[in-house]
Amino acid sequence: MTSESGERRRFQTVRGTNDTLPDDQPYWDWVRSAAQSVAHRFGFRRIDTPVFEETALFVRTVGEGTDIVEKEMYTFTDRGDDMLTLRPEGTAPVCRAYIQHGMHTLPQPVRAFYITPIFRYERPQSGRLRQHHQFGVEAIGDPNPEIDAEVIHVLWSLFEELGLKNLRLHVNSIGCSNGDCRPRYLNSLRKYYSTRLDKSCEDCHTRYEKNTLRLLDCKEGQCQPIIDDAPTPTDSLCQDCADHFERLRSLLDLWEIPYTVTPRLVRGLDYYTRTVFEVHPAIEGSQTALGAGGRYDGLVEQLGGAPTPGVGFGSGIERIIMNLREAGLTPPDDLSPRTDLYIVYLGDTAHQHALRLAAELRKNGLSVSLPTGSRSLRAQLRSASAANARYALIIGDDEVAKGAAALRDLDTSEQSDVSLDAEAVKAAIAS
Repeated sequence: MTSESGERRRFQTVRGTNDTLPDDQPYWDWVRSAAQSVAHRFGFRRIDTPVFEETALFVRTVGEGTDIVEKEMYTFTDRGDDMLTLRPEGTAPVCRAYIQHGMHTLPQPVRAFYITPIFRYERPQSGRLRQHHQFGVEAIGDPNPEIDAEVIHVLWSLFEELGLKNLRLHVNSIGCSNGDCRPRYLNSLRKYYSTRLDKSCEDCHTRYEKNTLRLLDCKEGQCQPIIDDAPTPTDSLCQDCADHFERLRSLLDLWEIPYTVTPRLVRGLDYYTRTVFEVHPAIEGSQTALGAGGRYDGLVEQLGGAPTPGVGFGSGIERIIMNLREAGLTPPDDLSPRTDLYIVYLGDTAHQHALRLAAELRKNGLSVSLPTGSRSLRAQLRSASAANARYALIIGDDEVAKGAAALRDLDTSEQSDVSLDAEAVKAAIAS
């Protein structure tokens, strides 16, 4: 494309997005494979929802006073004048699907997991992009604290599977909206902040009016001393919520999952109730969580379904991969794909034979590469190494005439002759 000045424009990725290059794919395959394996071990099955939904779904569930709704959603009007939004989080779409497809008739809880792109217009930073990807699980239809503990166990098991160590699990209960549990706490929090708003950031003025609980989630430095002295949700728990939280903690102890009760931990979305949790690496910061979630017992009802409890989490794949790299952890060898065979040829007759042989070997299930055009033996062997090939078959016109050629092990440099037919080459590679 040429600009108005006549200069040819070079396109780049949009700010806040990344290309995942071939050399990066083994990390992605590793994390996705581990996530799926762990989810299956706990009885979770995959669900995929559309990449965009009605905007009202997220306004209604995430909350009008949240940063996601007010600042971060990618919203547009389509040609039918419908207001749509690219998915900014994974839970609300799964709950919508649960209602729409009558999943309340299935054995409860319905255990579902997803691996999906998420879109939020926020300041790009390490491990968090405007388009990033999440592994998430949702368990819908059971209020038992054992399900909360199970969901946390899924997340913890994923990190164990990947070899990440020195992680910190933070848990808290923010109570329920029934009776005087959450309302009583919010009243005490408003009363506390009413004399401290002049020292709070501008966003906290809005939170005070629209979403009081999120005052505790502010990351601005000037607000931290205020948060440190604020009353905590656990001070106001009703007996049912206190018992629920105690049972959750006893299960984490039973499964030997180390945790810290963090009394001022809340989540940034409106729909959370009771259990909330986050997992951080040893060195924490404002945006370091490797996974986070909690219980959302009123969400399905908010979307028009019957009162239905639920609990889940989301975990950012880019951030997991960043921590794997920082820890010096690398994907297993079988996730770094290798080319089985690279065919090196010298001469026109050898070229034609190499093309036919490559086609036959691919039909036999082998991955085979070969160069195009006329190149030197050394250049072709360099290409074989660049292709991460296990073997190189070196064919010249003389080799075609005698029906045999040299098969070189590119890891050991050992070399042996092999007959130039597909079955013989496949057998030699497999031996």
